[in-house]
Amino acid sequence: MITVGGKIFSEEILERISRTVETEPDISRRQLSLRVCDWMDWRNNANRPQEMSCRKALLELHRRGKILLPEVSGHYAFRQARQLSAPPPVATVSCSLAELGDLEIVRVTAGPLSALWRGLMDAHHYLKSGPLCGAQLRYLARSARFGWIGGLSYSACARRVESRDAWIGWTEEARTSNHIFLVNNSRFLIPPPVKVKNLASHLLALAQRRLADDWEAVYRYRPVLLETYVERGRFAGTSYRAANWTHVGTTGGRGRRGSGATIKDIYVMPLTAAWQTALCRQADGTVRIRRKMQTPPKDWIEAELREANLGDARLTARLLQMTGMFYAQPTANIPQACGSAAAAKAAYRFLDNEAVDWKTILAAHYQATEERLREKDLVLIAQDTTTLNYSSHPNTRDLGPIGTASEKVRGLMVHDTMVFTPEGTPLGLLDVQCWAREGIGSRHERHQKPIEEKESRKWLESYQAVSAVQRRCRKTRLVLMSDRESDIHELFAEQAKTPYGAQLLIRAERSRNRKAQDDDGDCDFLWPLLERQELVGTRQILVPPSEKRAARQATLAVRTLPVVLRSPKRKKKLPAARVWAVLAQEVSPPAEVEGLEWMLLSTVAVSSEQDAYERLEWYARRWGIEVYHRIMKSGCRVEARQLENAVRLQNCLAIDMIVAWRIHYLTTLGQETPDVPCTVYFTDSEWKALTTFVSRTRKPSQFPPSLNEAVRLLGNLGGHLGRAGDGHPGAEVLWRGMARLADIEIAYDLYH
Repeated sequence: MITVGGKIFSEEILERISRTVETEPDISRRQLSLRVCDWMDWRNNANRPQEMSCRKALLELHRRGKILLPEVSGHYAFRQARQLSAPPPVATVSCSLAELGDLEIVRVTAGPLSALWRGLMDAHHYLKSGPLCGAQLRYLARSARFGWIGGLSYSACARRVESRDAWIGWTEEARTSNHIFLVNNSRFLIPPPVKVKNLASHLLALAQRRLADDWEAVYRYRPVLLETYVERGRFAGTSYRAANWTHVGTTGGRGRRGSGATIKDIYVMPLTAAWQTALCRQADGTVRIRRKMQTPPKDWIEAELREANLGDARLTARLLQMTGMFYAQPTANIPQACGSAAAAKAAYRFLDNEAVDWKTILAAHYQATEERLREKDLVLIAQDTTTLNYSSHPNTRDLGPIGTASEKVRGLMVHDTMVFTPEGTPLGLLDVQCWAREGIGSRHERHQKPIEEKESRKWLESYQAVSAVQRRCRKTRLVLMSDRESDIHELFAEQAKTPYGAQLLIRAERSRNRKAQDDDGDCDFLWPLLERQELVGTRQILVPPSEKRAARQATLAVRTLPVVLRSPKRKKKLPAARVWAVLAQEVSPPAEVEGLEWMLLSTVAVSSEQDAYERLEWYARRWGIEVYHRIMKSGCRVEARQLENAVRLQNCLAIDMIVAWRIHYLTTLGQETPDVPCTVYFTDSEWKALTTFVSRTRKPSQFPPSLNEAVRLLGNLGGHLGRAGDGHPGAEVLWRGMARLADIEIAYDLYH
C-alpha cells in the first residue's frame, strides 16, 4: 500500500491502473482519474468525483515509478492565451443608495450571465475574471433603475495563512479537515462609472445573506466563515470595514508578473455564531482551539492553564490562583492551602460551578503537553488505571465500587495516559478517563459484554487519543505502553486499522494463552514459541522500590521473534496482528523474591540485539506512571478531599493531577539536565528565598544555582540528608520541601 495525498492506494488499485493504461493506450489522464475515483469511491461532499485531487495523486505515483501514465495528448485551456470577454455596457451612476431602487443579487450560471460576469471583471477588475480556485459561486448585482452595477465571486480559501490560522485557532488537524468551511470572497467589483455612497458594504451584506444557502444547494455543505485579501497600496479596505468585516492580520506574497512582494490585509466575516466550533472540531469530535500567546506567561501555571476555555475569564483566573495554592502546599487541605476563609469559599464555589468541567481544565494541559512532545524525536507514553478510595467519606455522593469483590469499598476509577522522554522525564498527560462504576456484576456477565460496554474500552480510548496527537505530530514517534491488563486483541486490531496511529508496546499476560505463528509457519502458544528461540543476550535493568520490594539490579535473559498473533476464539472476526515479541526472564533472582518475566509485544520492528534491549529500556519507563500515582495519593492527598459529590471531586482532581505532574517533573528534570540554571523551573523569588534560607545568609548570590543544586536544596528542606549514598531527592521529600518553601518565600518577599 502507498499513501499519496492522504489516500491509500492498495496494490490491487495500482495493478488495475497499470492494466488499464496497457490495454487502453488512448485513454486520457482525465478519463483514467475518473475511473480511479469510481474504484476508490473518492468523492467530495457534493458526491462528485475528486478528479483533480486524484490526477495529482496519479502524477505523484507516476513520478515515483509506481505506475506509468498515458502521454498527454490534449491541449488544455490554461496553456492557451486566454481570450478576454467583451465588456457589457455600464451606466454612469452618481446618486444616493435609495435612488438606485431595488437591488438584487443574481447568481451566475453557465450561459449569457456567465459571459456578462466575465466581461465585467475582464474590463474593470485588476485580477480579471479568473481562473477561480476550487469550489466557486459567482454573482451579479442589478439595480432596478440602472441595470448591472457590480459583481462578486466566492471560491476555495487559501490553504495556509499564518495570521489567519492563528486568529481562527486552527490546529494542523482541524485546518486540514475543515478548511472547506472557510470560503474566499475572491472578486468584488463596482465599476468606476458607478459612484454611490455605501453601495459596496450594502452589496456585501446582501450577498453574504444568501451565500450559505446557495453553497449548500450546490456543494452539500454550509460554509461558516468568509475571508478576503485586500492589497495594500491599491485599496484601503474601507468597504469591508464598513460591512463589519474583521481585520485579522496581513500576509505577504509575490506580486503579479514578478512585480515584487505585496502585502495584503486579511478580513473575515462569520456566517454563523458557532463558526469557531465548526472550524476547530477535531477528527475525534472534540473541539481544540489553539490560541496565539499575546504576552509571555509569568510562570508555569499561566503557561499551562491560561488557555483553559471555561467561558469566563474570571473562572480562568480563579483556576490559575487555585493551582498556585495547591502547588505551594500540595499536602494541605483546601482551607489550609487557600490561607483564608474567603479564598476557601471562593475555591468551593469554583469547584461547584456548572461551567467548570474537569475535562476542560485538563484539555489546556493536554495542549501544553503536545507542544512539549513536538520537540522530541521519540516519546514513550504510559497508560495505567488507579483507584481513588473515598470510603472514609461515606456522605460523598455519586461514587461507585472500586473493588471486584465488594460494593462497600467506594470511590472513583481513574485511567490516565502520561508522556515520558526516553530518559524518564514526564512531559505531561495526554488523556484522562475518570468514572464511577454502577456496580460490579459477575465475572461471567462482564466477559459476555462487547468491548464497547466493558471497562476495557479505556485502553482503546486512550490509544485513539494518543493516535490523534500522532497524526498532528508526524515528526515525533509516539509509543504507547501498558501492562498485562491491556493485553487484549482489540487493541492490536485498533492499531492495525488506524492510519498514522501511535505504535504499541504491550506486556503480554501469560494466562491469556495467546497463540502465535512465526515466519516459518510454526504455530504454538506464545511462551513456548519464544522459549525455543536462541538467547539474544543478557541485560541489566534497575528495578525501582515498591511497597513489597526493595530496589535491585536485575539481570534479564533476552529472546526475540517476529510473530503473528492469532485472534482468540471468541473474537474470530478480528484480524490477526503482526508484532515483534521480546521475552526477558530474570536470571538468579534473590531468594524469596519472584523473578521478573516480561513478554513484550511491540509493533515497532525488532531487527537486532540492540533493538530488543531498547524495547526493555522503553518498557522500564512505564514505572514512571506508578510513581506519578503515588505522588497523587501521598503527595497531593487526593483521597483526603471532602467535597460531598463526585463532580466536585473530579474538578478538584484535575487540578491535583496537574500539580502532581509538576512535582514529578521536578523530581526527574534535575537528573536529566542537572547543569542548566534553576530558573528553568524556579522563579527568582523562589530560588533566592531557598538559597538564603538554607545557607543562612541575608544576601542571595549574584547568579542562580544549577537546577541540580536547587533541587538538592529543596530536598534538604524536606528532610533529605544529602549523604553520599542517599542518591537524588525523591518525590516525597520534594513535596515536603515545597510546602516549606511556600512560607519561606512569603517571608523573604516581606523582608526584601
